[in-house]
Amino acid sequence: MKILTASYVVTFDENFTILKDGCIVFDEKIIEVASYDIIIKKYSNIEIINLGENSVLMPGLINSHIHLEFSANKTTLKYGSFYSWLNSVIKHREKLIEKAKTSLINQELKKLLKTGTTTIGAISSYSFDLEACLKSPINTIFFCEVIGSKADMIDTLFTDFKARLKDAQKHNSKRFKAGIAIHSPYSVHPFLVREVLNIAKEEKLPVTSHFLESKEEKDWLNKDEGSFLDFFKKFLNQEKATTKPLEFLNLFKGVKNLSFTHCVEASSEDFNKIKELKATINHCVSSNRFLNNSRLNLESLNNTPFSIGTDGLSSNNSLSMFDELRVALYAHYEKNIIKFSKTLLNAATVNGAKALGVNKGSLIKDFDADIIGFCLPDKIEEIEDIYMQIILHTKYVDKIVIGGEFV
Repeated sequence: MKILTASYVVTFDENFTILKDGCIVFDEKIIEVASYDIIIKKYSNIEIINLGENSVLMPGLINSHIHLEFSANKTTLKYGSFYSWLNSVIKHREKLIEKAKTSLINQELKKLLKTGTTTIGAISSYSFDLEACLKSPINTIFFCEVIGSKADMIDTLFTDFKARLKDAQKHNSKRFKAGIAIHSPYSVHPFLVREVLNIAKEEKLPVTSHFLESKEEKDWLNKDEGSFLDFFKKFLNQEKATTKPLEFLNLFKGVKNLSFTHCVEASSEDFNKIKELKATINHCVSSNRFLNNSRLNLESLNNTPFSIGTDGLSSNNSLSMFDELRVALYAHYEKNIIKFSKTLLNAATVNGAKALGVNKGSLIKDFDADIIGFCLPDKIEEIEDIYMQIILHTKYVDKIVIGGEFV
């Protein structure tokens, strides 16, 4: 059993309780969160670690959507439009994946830790990032991704996917769990989606999918036209999309712990269906800016929860969640900065846990003890400002606890 105390304990419970001079008692799970005066009397025989003046304790950040296999990209890929980026990925894919060795991905995961991320939803196309994820203390939902829209390749692709999933599942533990990723409606044949989702339903696995990330995707799925028509004719001899957006979403009925990423071109009908599916939307604001010059319209979500993801270094210049939160705060400039900061940090904790199906994201009794601690540059004058000040001023954290252990 261990005890941490700080100037402010930001719990992210249902009442958004903030304790001044609060304490967290924990082992693998949170045992109790209360004021210092209460805890010191109740647990007088246990050392209390004090983080010092202007310190903050809060749940570890949850990056609900990240790609690690393209971590070697810095200045190689083309930005400005999704189609240009996609072509550059195809052109440079082998070189970038070859450079993204386990040692490089290890370095990026260490940076994630230093910047407060304790849980990730890692989208893995090839399992080249598996070893690094297993070595890292970061909690990982390892989404084995399926891709392929050619009908005559379904059996081969399904066999390959099952082998990768089975291999990942061998490593399931308290800290690591395999899940399923459907690449997107334009790139996975509906028959293949159906077969893969049958596994998810039978084994109760978390599922995620990209959805309507770009105008090119929207035009292709709805009208069989645009840049994707040229792309599919060139590479797959295909002139019609294999599914429509709503048809694709309907395939996910019965899946628990479901999330869709991006959704910047989703319609009101799409958002209604996503809400009906009780899914979460992974918001990757930097990636959307880099690739599409667009952003998710939060007013259209119809009360569907959204989480925060950095995407990968293929479409971002940082995997830091605090960097991503600052970008989101600036990008949604019409929102009240104080209220929206609270919304964003809730998205990066509570909603991230919902997206991944984990018992994390809040400092509540019996939740996993994933905690970060850091200091603000000065005291908070008005407590409602604390969420904003955390986002504006925090780059690195001083204390990291994952599963009750200091990292």
